Amino acid sequence: MQRYQFEKIYSQMEKEFGKIKKGEEEGHEMMLFPMEGNALKIHRANPKSNSRRLREAIALVLFDIKNRCTGENYDVENFRDEDTAKLEQALLMAFDPFTNEDIRKILGDQTDPEKLHEYYKEPVMCLLRIKESIDIWEKQAGSNGYFEFIENLMGSQITGDEMQFSILAGKDMKKGLMKKVWGKLKRR
Repeated sequence: MQRYQFEKIYSQMEKEFGKIKKGEEEGHEMMLFPMEGNALKIHRANPKSNSRRLREAIALVLFDIKNRCTGENYDVENFRDEDTAKLEQALLMAFDPFTNEDIRKILGDQTDPEKLHEYYKEPVMCLLRIKESIDIWEKQAGSNGYFEFIENLMGSQITGDEMQFSILAGKDMKKGLMKKVWGKLKRR
């Protein structure tokens, strides 16, 4: 896969799932906070996992989601390195039942493609909003601009090394409503 094909995932997923407009993040905080907090924890422990690596990790997560929803496999290994993989894992731990065993236990077996597509709508929209924010902050403040912004915005609230998560759960999942289910996991 070429770089331009890899980066097309952002626009493809935006067309399919939608996006959060700047200024409308408040209604999505329950998903944004664990994603951003998990990524910040990884960045603190491993500064090489910088904003650029986070952008790449978001694309990898979007390919993971596309694979889970469609069964299509994509050759993205050229874009995954140790630093990016740590961020990819941290993002997935925030919402993905195929990555996070605790989420799987809460949701049960979720293999129906329609249910999965609906479940992933909120995480995809949040990932795309984070990517957009990375683009803005890198232009304004350099290669670590996004993490500097997040550290200033909510760094004092992000402690420890446990991974946070938020999910769509139970019968509300069928309706596409967010149920606030929070958890903490020790990084494994």
